[in-house]
Amino acid sequence: MSVAFVTYVFVIVIPYLRRKPAPVGEPSSLEWHFFVPCRDEEAVIGDTIRYLRTTFPIAHVWVIDDDSDDSTAGVVRTLKRNGGIRDPQIHLVQRQRPYARTGKGNALNDAYRTLKMWMGRRADADRAIIVVVDADGRPAPNCLEVCAAQHLFGNPRIGAVQVDVRMINAGQRQPGVTWWRRAFGAGLVRMQDLEFRTAIAAIQMSRGATGTISMGGNGQFTRLSALDSIAGPTGSPWRGSLLEDFELGVHLLTAGWHTGFSLDTHVNQEALYSLRRFLAQRTRWGQGTMQCMRYLRRIWDSDHLTTLGAAEMMYYLAQPWMQLLGTLIYPIPMALMAYRFAVSPSEVVAWFFDGAWILFTVYGAFGLMPFVLWGPVYRARCEPVGFWKSIAYGFGYALYIYTFYITSWRALIRLVRGNNGWTKTRRNEDRVAGKVALDV
Repeated sequence: MSVAFVTYVFVIVIPYLRRKPAPVGEPSSLEWHFFVPCRDEEAVIGDTIRYLRTTFPIAHVWVIDDDSDDSTAGVVRTLKRNGGIRDPQIHLVQRQRPYARTGKGNALNDAYRTLKMWMGRRADADRAIIVVVDADGRPAPNCLEVCAAQHLFGNPRIGAVQVDVRMINAGQRQPGVTWWRRAFGAGLVRMQDLEFRTAIAAIQMSRGATGTISMGGNGQFTRLSALDSIAGPTGSPWRGSLLEDFELGVHLLTAGWHTGFSLDTHVNQEALYSLRRFLAQRTRWGQGTMQCMRYLRRIWDSDHLTTLGAAEMMYYLAQPWMQLLGTLIYPIPMALMAYRFAVSPSEVVAWFFDGAWILFTVYGAFGLMPFVLWGPVYRARCEPVGFWKSIAYGFGYALYIYTFYITSWRALIRLVRGNNGWTKTRRNEDRVAGKVALDV
């Protein structure tokens, strides 16, 4: 365990802490298209469009209305014709039921096909970059110049880039709820920020060595020619998994494209205050990971992945299954010890004080440290909180990780029942113009 922990620190943690900013590139050398999937996003989409058009004036904004019941499409049309002047860089892609509301991947595919028709046959697909952001997403102002760098899209072999993800409401407490829900929600948001900005970011950096950097659902940059290479006859680069971002990465990597990751820029998104909504979101992610098990043979047989890279991707796909197995195996020693204590309590007590307590202490310490250390790392790289508060964050993160055992079982139950439909995660309540709007 000690060897495994030291290896973990040197392979993942230290490279993350020693990272230095990389040179940037020239955004105008590329063509940028933001894809913004929306369903009932009237409350937030207007601000998002204004932000994207103001911050990135050279980029096109493609809003994908997934047959919203509210006025999402109306907001887009109003901004497109703001003041009677038509904005040629705002585009609306409308989907209609029964073909709408079938998943984020299908919505992105519709936008991809629409973009291809709009660009025409003479388009330079190598220069065009598709950027997927949430309806309330806020890419950092420097994201285009960072992604245009020579080591990212300046390299023609790079097919996709994922940027760092941050929680815009970290440190903010939810208004209008009881004090304990406010405190719990703030802690849950902080853990989501810590997870993405430290553990996930460091793992993504370590994947640079294995050539298996994966994509996320927000802040996902993909070269159009890379999407073309995997779109197939139906024009569908995004497939049917509930984890369409990781699935996209699988197809790109096995098709021979390289992927990149950058901590020099980021995209902001809103973390969830509600444990129920958080569990629903992570259940969908876990189920999507289970669905991607169908690509195991494709990954292992790929000539474009090293053995180490294939092993890393297979390890990731095994995570929810290992969590299921863990919930069955871990209780067995405790149950046996409890039984033995009930039969002969003095024997168990003597065994414990004769040295077993050392075993429990060492096992507990090395079991917790890989999670607890992210608290001080978060303090060093992300938020300048006090040392003991960072330690508390680390223990909180260790508890937070246990929620994945719950979501893995929920994901398995949905999978067994054949419930593979896309479940929209409700956003935090956001009061706008006297109404309550719900987020994705």
